[in-house]
Amino acid sequence: MEDAQIGWIAAIIIGGLAGWLAEMFMKSDHGVFMNIILGIIGAAVANALLGMFGVVLGGWLGYLIAGFIGACILIAAGRMIRR
Repeated sequence: MEDAQIGWIAAIIIGGLAGWLAEMFMKSDHGVFMNIILGIIGAAVANALLGMFGVVLGGWLGYLIAGFIGACILIAAGRMIRR
């Protein structure tokens, strides 16, 4: 789930930042812990989806971008399920 180029602490920080950015972009309110979870799981989801198209994002910037994209996807999916 975590990119081999970054450690756990960096994954938590970058995941939290990606989740927070997605929260602002999607105009939702989840809290810090959920932002971290959304960012980390979102990065795994986005990397899997992008990998199907041959796109590979690496390093902390790639993890941030993937986390943002994936967190937005997860927020949108959660909204669709709730409605």
